[in-house]
Amino acid sequence: MNPIKNVVDKEIEHLQIFAKHLDEPEYMQAVELIGKCQGKIVVTGVGKSGHVASKIAATMASTGTPAFFVHPGEACHGDLGMIQPNDLIIAISHSGESSEIMTILPIVKRRGNKIITITSKPNSSMALIADIHLCTYITEEAGSLNLAPTSSTTTTMVLGDALAIALAEKNNFTRNDFAASHPGGALGKRLLVHNENVMHVGDEIPVIHVHNTLGEAIVEVSHKKLGFVAVLDDNERLYGIFTDGDIRRALTAGFDFRTTRVSEFVKAGCYTVRKDQMAYDSLMLMEDKKINALVVIDEVNRVIGAFNIHDLIQAGIRK
Repeated sequence: MNPIKNVVDKEIEHLQIFAKHLDEPEYMQAVELIGKCQGKIVVTGVGKSGHVASKIAATMASTGTPAFFVHPGEACHGDLGMIQPNDLIIAISHSGESSEIMTILPIVKRRGNKIITITSKPNSSMALIADIHLCTYITEEAGSLNLAPTSSTTTTMVLGDALAIALAEKNNFTRNDFAASHPGGALGKRLLVHNENVMHVGDEIPVIHVHNTLGEAIVEVSHKKLGFVAVLDDNERLYGIFTDGDIRRALTAGFDFRTTRVSEFVKAGCYTVRKDQMAYDSLMLMEDKKINALVVIDEVNRVIGAFNIHDLIQAGIRK
């Protein structure tokens, strides 16, 4: 007997039971009510339900629905002032009989705040006082003792995720909106950082012309330290690139670095990007094409920037 598998299987079973009820009207009514809220969403709960409530508030806030967590015990001792008349309350309790929550719900109801409760008991005190009650239909917890909150918290968490995402879709919440509230970390950088934010410009761009020698190209590669040099034609447009790898190939092939012109060795064409494209997409292009650097060009094929894989890593761009 595998106790871990037993718990996971039991929680999946309880989620499947819960999922069968999601066509009942109150779930989408809750989405509509939250969507009409002119204030913020205040999520509250005690104990493990409090942890779940805090997570639900954070998920809503990060997906475009202004929300915050208030502990009902603290609300009874002053924090109730944080709740404004236009705010909507989401109160969470497995039993639906939390004394701390039931102390504050009648007060906010008299103020005119709308209330949504999430419990497993449709006839509980919290269910009866709510404008909309969302039932989790959990009759037992996973585990032989049937004590520690497991299935109840998992199901409530899933319901909170579903509400948050349904609201995000209803409000046409976009990737850019998500990025605006996640400026830090890998997610924010993936969605916010463009090539122009990581590229070298001006004198930092390694550049030579097709009539320069391989030796001159090597000097420029070494001096600018990006691992390559952009090769320009006689019209100052990008012709191709000369890389560290090309240096090794030229040495192996026996080219005379003092007399061989770059045009005799470098092939025309290379992978390029625009400055307004996402740096993360450039990283994916590098990975797909197995290259370590990119040239940034404008609409007429002039070189305006350059960067390599290390610039992306330093900027925090990664998979």
